[in-house]
Amino acid sequence: ENYHRICKILDVDPSNLVFTDQVHDTKVQEVSRKHCAGTNLEQKKLIGVDGLITNEPNLVLTTSFADCVPFFFVDVRNKAIGLSHSGWRGTVGKIGKITVESMKQSFGTQPKDLISVIGPSICQACYEVDEDVAREFRKAFTEEITGEILEDKKNGKYQLDLWKANKYILMEAGIPEANISISGICTCCNSDLLFSHRASNGLRGNLNAFLSLK
Repeated sequence: ENYHRICKILDVDPSNLVFTDQVHDTKVQEVSRKHCAGTNLEQKKLIGVDGLITNEPNLVLTTSFADCVPFFFVDVRNKAIGLSHSGWRGTVGKIGKITVESMKQSFGTQPKDLISVIGPSICQACYEVDEDVAREFRKAFTEEITGEILEDKKNGKYQLDLWKANKYILMEAGIPEANISISGICTCCNSDLLFSHRASNGLRGNLNAFLSLK
């Protein structure tokens, strides 16, 4: 019922929605009409996929979030789009860069032609992580970058900046800094309006990101 209501607001056909069962990994898949949910909006035909790309008009890429980072990608030259989900594991695995590379392979996308948005997600002030997570980021990023994205609280805890980490990933993939926008909206700070896993201790629903070529 909620999806039908949202589709009416967005002026899209519910049968054009493409869902995926996200697993905090880095698999990105090109999708087409055969991957649409059809009339069963609870059915997710793609399992273990955290990134979707397409160049088919009217398909609606759909991913779910409740603190993790949504990536929106639009190739303005080749008319292709991508939508990815990135928690801390996806960030360490650089799914943003993998999405860009997948679009290049499938559609001839050049990073300079991409517009990218980092959507509402948890901010650094709200996102405390343990040493094991910090260690994975030190492996994946340079010392200079980890010094910017990890605030050491000197008690085995760190405040992690997923926004800045993912911006660096997109720039590493070749997207010009001027083409990358960060919404700056924290799901945890605004848990009265947005679903936040951390703020609700897991007692929450999901936010959805939608992206489509008209």
